Amino acid sequence: MALDKGLENVAVHWPRTNQYYDPVQPAEFVDFGEVADRSDVAAPTGALALHIAKTGTVRATAYTELVDLLLGLEGVLYATDAAAEDEDPVIDPDGCAWIAGGLERFVEGHQGHGDLVTFDSVAAVLRAAVTAGRLADQQLRWLEHRLSALRDDAGNAPHWTFQRTELAILAAFYRRCAERGYAVFADY
Repeated sequence: MALDKGLENVAVHWPRTNQYYDPVQPAEFVDFGEVADRSDVAAPTGALALHIAKTGTVRATAYTELVDLLLGLEGVLYATDAAAEDEDPVIDPDGCAWIAGGLERFVEGHQGHGDLVTFDSVAAVLRAAVTAGRLADQQLRWLEHRLSALRDDAGNAPHWTFQRTELAILAAFYRRCAERGYAVFADY
């Protein structure tokens, strides 16, 4: 029986030059390992940074709900729109820049809420961002609907928690891909 490895976002060369996408060598991400070596870094942050440094990939399953909520779409890290269009689940370099930008803005906006990112702190950051924008009432209704949809039948919030620095490393992975012209292949 094969074990489900979950979703992995693999840095690949863009555009593909043959039938398959060529993975980017992990050496392109080796500097992420320096984060893992720091004594003041949270364990989840270090683990993510070290995995990226060794493999050039992100184990993305844990981040899918959060990223979808932050960016307002479904299946962002699964590259579902790309899969429907191109038959390949790939996030192009522009898509990587968009993901990185959304994560970077969230990490910055979360600074006043501390280092632990929870469902409640995400909701607070998003509410603040929405109420400061145009069409605030309409966007706030949309946000409340999205937040409600993530709760279980008993009204309990999802139990995920992240370190703000962990999400900064996640953003840095997509930013690196965007800046160097790499794409991300959604492998699951």
